[in-house]
Amino acid sequence: MILAFNKPYGVLSQFTREAPHHRTLAEFGFPPGVYPVGRLDSDSEGLLLLSDEKKLVDRLLNPRNRHPRTYWSQVEGRPSPRDLLPLERGGILIRDYRTLPCRARIIPGEPDVPPREPPVRYRANIPTAWLELTLVEGKNRQVRRMTAAMGFPTLRLLRVRIGNLPLDGLEPGTWKELSPSERQAVMP
Repeated sequence: MILAFNKPYGVLSQFTREAPHHRTLAEFGFPPGVYPVGRLDSDSEGLLLLSDEKKLVDRLLNPRNRHPRTYWSQVEGRPSPRDLLPLERGGILIRDYRTLPCRARIIPGEPDVPPREPPVRYRANIPTAWLELTLVEGKNRQVRRMTAAMGFPTLRLLRVRIGNLPLDGLEPGTWKELSPSERQAVMP
């Protein structure tokens, strides 16, 4: 079984609460025996898969399999297409690690995303922009570290696609079991 979940802001990608104030996956009524396939930080939102199929984890998460995941990142500032070239050509140096190249583009205008609670900070004199980044690896806080290294810190981050499976149609905090065709979309 594979489940698609639209993880809200402020929820940990785990079932165990580490502190009394933590929100976890345990509050969303998942069937017994499923576990998250990958992670999203508590301050990231969007598509998270859960499954009871242990072999799925390596197939989806090991960078050698080059399994794509697409994110929308609202960044502080207005990057140009030229600013995105290092992401696409050779990756970004983060600490002692160089990320694999990714696809990157500027999203024109504002994408249709639900409001976040709490809202992203707003400063009238600092513009923001939205980027779409498709990665084939998933290091800890990688998108946030990449955009910060470019000089455009991430303010809001949503995973909107895994493989060819879009987040479309799931409200924050809701989940569904994938149909056979949706399962195939996860693993193109």
